Amino acid sequence: MIMIANLPPGLIMILGALVLPFVARRLQAYGVLALSVISLGLFLLTPAGEHGNIALFNTTLNMVRIDSLSRIFGIVFHIAAIVSSIYALHVRDPRQHIAALVYAGGAIGACCAGDLITLFVFWELTALSSVFLIWASDSERSYRSGMRYLIIQVASGVLLLSGAIIHYVQSGSLAFDSFVVEGQPLGLAATLILLALGIKCAFPLLHNWLQDSYPEATATGTVFLSAFTTKLAVYSLIRGFAGLDLLIPIGCAMTLFPIVFAVIENDLRRVLAYSLNNQLGFMVVGVGIGTELAINGTVAHAFCHIIYKSLLFMSMGAVLYRVGTTKATELGGLHKSMPWTTLFCIIGAGAISGFPLLSGFISKSMIISAAAEQHQFWVWIVLLIASAGVMEHSGIKIPFFAFFSHDSGKRVEEAPWNMLTAMAIAAFFCVGLGIAYPLLYRMLPYTVDYHPYTVTHVVTQMQLLLFALLAFVVLMKSGLYPAEQRSTNLDTDWIYRRLLPACIRGLRTVYDVVNDAFRSDMVVIVHGIMDFTRSTFNERGILGRTWSSSTMTLWATLLLAVCLLLYYL
Repeated sequence: MIMIANLPPGLIMILGALVLPFVARRLQAYGVLALSVISLGLFLLTPAGEHGNIALFNTTLNMVRIDSLSRIFGIVFHIAAIVSSIYALHVRDPRQHIAALVYAGGAIGACCAGDLITLFVFWELTALSSVFLIWASDSERSYRSGMRYLIIQVASGVLLLSGAIIHYVQSGSLAFDSFVVEGQPLGLAATLILLALGIKCAFPLLHNWLQDSYPEATATGTVFLSAFTTKLAVYSLIRGFAGLDLLIPIGCAMTLFPIVFAVIENDLRRVLAYSLNNQLGFMVVGVGIGTELAINGTVAHAFCHIIYKSLLFMSMGAVLYRVGTTKATELGGLHKSMPWTTLFCIIGAGAISGFPLLSGFISKSMIISAAAEQHQFWVWIVLLIASAGVMEHSGIKIPFFAFFSHDSGKRVEEAPWNMLTAMAIAAFFCVGLGIAYPLLYRMLPYTVDYHPYTVTHVVTQMQLLLFALLAFVVLMKSGLYPAEQRSTNLDTDWIYRRLLPACIRGLRTVYDVVNDAFRSDMVVIVHGIMDFTRSTFNERGILGRTWSSSTMTLWATLLLAVCLLLYYL
């Protein structure tokens, strides 16, 4: 047991991925599931405390730190890996299985890292492995999106490493603890690390890698992607920056701005990606508030979000698998041929909207209540507005346009049994966590004294949800709701998808013009030098012909005179 405790959790999944290529293809998916289950068992048996300490660079690296925070994130990451691997049992692509195993194992190892170097290693491992889930779509779009995703994720890792090195030089420590000191601004090391986490957490203006890449991944790959990367960033923010006031306005912005883009977006997987941004905003606000209730709410919301967001991505993945598209303009009426997928999607939509008796209600309300307790009135208002927005774009739009709305006439088979099983498990968790919430509350970092099912909470939330539903119906009936149409909506990704390529093309044109002109001029100059040399040094040239002795004597005398003059000067 001591030896197992010293090994980073998730390592068995990473090492198992190296063996997977030698297993028959039909068994690889089951291998992923088995390794995920075994890893969960070992993780639960690992005792709390610090393990796996090794000496390096005159300091000690702590590869395994199990406390209440890393424990709950490790558990939910394992649950996500198991459910996602069930969802992918029909896949016969070794790339996806290997990438998914390494990716999940890396995320689990990262959330149990006690030092910044171990965190960096697993951090980069998640970036390098997850990109293959995007490239596995085998399209030009997925290749380009994957390259952009990889560059941004690796840049995040570089910033993290830079911050870690500066922190080590300044403090002599690599321990991954809080960087927030009350009353003092963040130092350079902490700022770089916060920026690295901000990229991974999709802060505003740093966010668009998420909407750019997730919809381009495979149907099963997106489910894995939605569970790990951003929630690992949330975990790291809790660990390193809890109580940092700057995170409150950042989180508020994250909850609001995706609503507009989600409403006008046609691709329902991109709608879910924007919705993911919105939900991350709640968590970032919770980290910024930093009280025990806020941190508990953030952790609980991350736990629930991983499950219900996976459920929504799984339902859209099932639609993509059967229909071949998730464009709202090409869907509708699928509830007739995919009734179980429809039901599970509605449960996921209800959970993300925060309906009572579902998981989102018992976690999101903790963050909103924490804002109210700290008398953060405007933050409280923003979170309520954002909750209504979630209801509109994820609670209503996703199931309505995919399964109801106008009948597209598409009659397809129901999703495969393994997809339905995975969705059923996730739906069970959504309902179970909403009812048996004390089981989740017991695992949170701090003792919980919070009761979500008070009359005030339930009535307020129901009013909010019904108002959002009423607004949607009125806008649809009046024709004011933005019509779904085939288009590509650009926000900040316009910078690197349009502006930067245009700038690079412009610079290249200028370079080509200058280069051509310079080369032409140089050719003329070289030709002139060659002509001058030929005319001067040939047998008739001034320096090539034979000179008389008197002339040479004259030149020698003149040169000697010059030398004497220079000598005396």
